[in-house]
Amino acid sequence: MTSVFQETLRDDFDRLHPRLQRRFGVDGDRDQGCVGTGVMDRVWRGAAFTAPFLYLGTLRHILFPETGTGIPFTIENYAYQDTYRRPTLTFVRTFQVRPHRRRRFDATMVYDPRRAVLVDYLGTTQHLAVDLDVSVDSAGGLRLRSGPQTFRGGIGCPPAISGDAEVHEWWDAKAERFRIRVTVTNRRFGPLFGYHGSFTAAYVPAGHPVPAAVRPLRENPRA
Repeated sequence: MTSVFQETLRDDFDRLHPRLQRRFGVDGDRDQGCVGTGVMDRVWRGAAFTAPFLYLGTLRHILFPETGTGIPFTIENYAYQDTYRRPTLTFVRTFQVRPHRRRRFDATMVYDPRRAVLVDYLGTTQHLAVDLDVSVDSAGGLRLRSGPQTFRGGIGCPPAISGDAEVHEWWDAKAERFRIRVTVTNRRFGPLFGYHGSFTAAYVPAGHPVPAAVRPLRENPRA
C-alpha cells in the first residue's frame, strides 16, 4: 500500500527531509505506524467568545478550550485500509492539558484519486471532510493548508463558521526532534486555536494491529 502522502505529493515527496519521508511514508508495509512523543511549548486559543465553540469540539475530539505551556503531547499515525478499502492514515493527537485531563484531536486522512486530493476527516465520526493543500517547503518541511469543507451528507460548511487550518512540520537537526506549528483561524473572528512544540518518533513494525482507539467510530464514504 502506498502512503497517502506519497500519493498526494508524487515526485515532491522526495523533496521532504529524509526524516519526514519515513514519518509520512508510513504505509503498513515497512512501518505500520509512527508514534510521536513530546511537549507542546504552548497551546493557545482566541478571544473568550471562542470558548463555547471550542468546548463543542470536545464532543467529537476536534478542538478544546484549555490552554497552557509545557503540555505533554503524543501523536499516533497508523496506516490501514478502511472498510471502503481506502488507504488511510490516522492523526490522533493527545494533549495532557491538566494532571487528570486529556484532550484529543482526532483525524484520518484518505487520498481521493478521482480528484487527486488528500481528504482530512475530522472527529470520531468523520462528520467533517476537509480538502488539504499539501506542499514541501525549501528546507524539506511539510505544509498543510485546509481547503473546502463538507459536512457528512455533502453539505458544504459555510466559511463564516469554518476554521482555516495551517500545519507546518519540519525536522530540527540540531535538536534531533520534529517540530510542529498549527494555527486555526476564522475569516470573520480571527485566531481560534493553535499550538507549537516538538517531539521524537518511534516506529511500529508492519504487521502489528492498529489500535482500535485511534480508528473512528464511524467512517464517511465520501472522498
